Amino acid sequence: MSVPLTLLGLLEREPSYGYDLKRDYDTYFGRAKPLPFGQVYATLRRLARDGKVTGGEAEPGAGPDRKPYTITGLGAHEFDSWLMQPIEPEPHLQTVLFSKVVLALMLGRPADTYLDIQRATHLQRMHELIEIKRTGSLMDGLLADHGLFHLEADLRWIDLTSARLHALAEMVRSA
Repeated sequence: MSVPLTLLGLLEREPSYGYDLKRDYDTYFGRAKPLPFGQVYATLRRLARDGKVTGGEAEPGAGPDRKPYTITGLGAHEFDSWLMQPIEPEPHLQTVLFSKVVLALMLGRPADTYLDIQRATHLQRMHELIEIKRTGSLMDGLLADHGLFHLEADLRWIDLTSARLHALAEMVRSA
């Protein structure tokens, strides 16, 4: 996920303080990995430097001074362009799963054991996501569905690779 572009999108909605941007980012996009405050402010400084946001005058508050940020025309244009660009369906055909299997086979290690462990890990995560779907909000359920679909695809790949492991091992060892 692009943090700068996401912050631009949040600012297009309305001018905000860094604290509010972090809160909104974490609420909608950072459920598994909240955005550190330092990254929010460093990103806002870069966006301001590049003319994509402007920072207002610091306002005193209960804590540190608060500075409201507003998106500029340049920032809005960049956000709109990003929003309209489709995401590459699969930019990296060589995934980590594939790399681990091939390396295990190259080194004479038991790739089937690795695939079994990975399958079990995926199934455990699927059970967790199903529980989130069952008990969570609509947003949580949609995010869980996204994760489940990816895990299902990985499991199909793991099963297919397991079935072809002997042939792949011969190919890797003869190369």
